Amino acid sequence: MNHRNGFNPLSRTTAHRRAMSRNMVTSLFRYERITTTKSKALEVRKSAEKLITRAKVDSVHNRREVAKFIQDEKILNKLFTEIGPRMKDRNGGYTRVLKLGFRQGDAADVVILELVDYKLDTEAKETKEEKKAAKKSADSEAPKAKKSAKKEADGEAKAKKAPAKKAAAKKDEAKAE
Repeated sequence: MNHRNGFNPLSRTTAHRRAMSRNMVTSLFRYERITTTKSKALEVRKSAEKLITRAKVDSVHNRREVAKFIQDEKILNKLFTEIGPRMKDRNGGYTRVLKLGFRQGDAADVVILELVDYKLDTEAKETKEEKKAAKKSADSEAPKAKKSAKKEADGEAKAKKAPAKKAAAKKDEAKAE
């Protein structure tokens, strides 16, 4: 019988399991979406949901309790300033597990664990494409600009040399007299 078995040990030692769980939860909060095996996702989900529940109320006590689990200060701030307030209206169920299929090497069940309000960055992809197009057009215009700048610099250098030559000629004339 499997009474009161509160967690899946994932065939790891306690220290390894705890470290892996902390790293995965931190990555979940950093990227808001991670790909992992189903059994790991279900274990990480438990910790993540408890931490998000704490982050809904930003108090010193809650920050310290969450900081015991999350070591990265930037992610801790993100959890309390962005993720917690976004989940304020929810009573639970902050994450979802989406099945992807089976991994090629060992046929493990692979899933995506993500925050419920995660949005794909389709706009970011468009802006990246626009930036690339703008950069290409700027690169094609850059050689022209360099040439014109070089011509202007040569013209300025010649203009500076002309008065200097005149001044040197006047000095020579003064010495000759």
